[in-house]
Amino acid sequence: MLEIPLVMVLIIFVVNIVYVTLNTLRVILTLKGRRYISATVSVFEVTIYTVGLGLVLNNLDQIQNLIAYALGFGIGVVLGSKIEEKLALGYITANVISSDPSIEFTKKLREKGYGVTSWFAYGMEGDRLAMQILTPRKYELKLYETIQEIDPKAFIISYEPRQISGGFWVKSVKRERIRRNGKPKKADKETV
Repeated sequence: MLEIPLVMVLIIFVVNIVYVTLNTLRVILTLKGRRYISATVSVFEVTIYTVGLGLVLNNLDQIQNLIAYALGFGIGVVLGSKIEEKLALGYITANVISSDPSIEFTKKLREKGYGVTSWFAYGMEGDRLAMQILTPRKYELKLYETIQEIDPKAFIISYEPRQISGGFWVKSVKRERIRRNGKPKKADKETV
């Protein structure tokens, strides 16, 4: 007799994990402008949601079902955000300020395949080198590590651009030269 309520609790728990994971991914895909994939995910999401909610509402007298629903919801949020982190859709732009403008910062970053726009700036304590760097999100941590290797004192601010158009950004970053650790193909050498 305990097996049937336990099976119901497990079904509700798993259904809600799947539902909330899909919900999280759908929202992220919508924000990234992937509306058709998002719409497809929403079809599965609402179907699973309806089944899970129906199971709970039909058995409201069973507190363990409600607890399983709530726990599944929380775990689904965590799982959905972890999946999105692994997918790493889109790009990030890092604004970097080096305290030492004599470092060959831009050259080293460009050799690794990053697109860098740089200019000299003046801070409270003197001359600085300011840079703007674009990279696919999946290489975000690699970019930060590279920056820290070149200048451990560098100041970094990053954000996700909503739209990218023209220039090095579109041509070379989409070729994913960074993935190949900055070793351009023959075609890349000619266009860079």
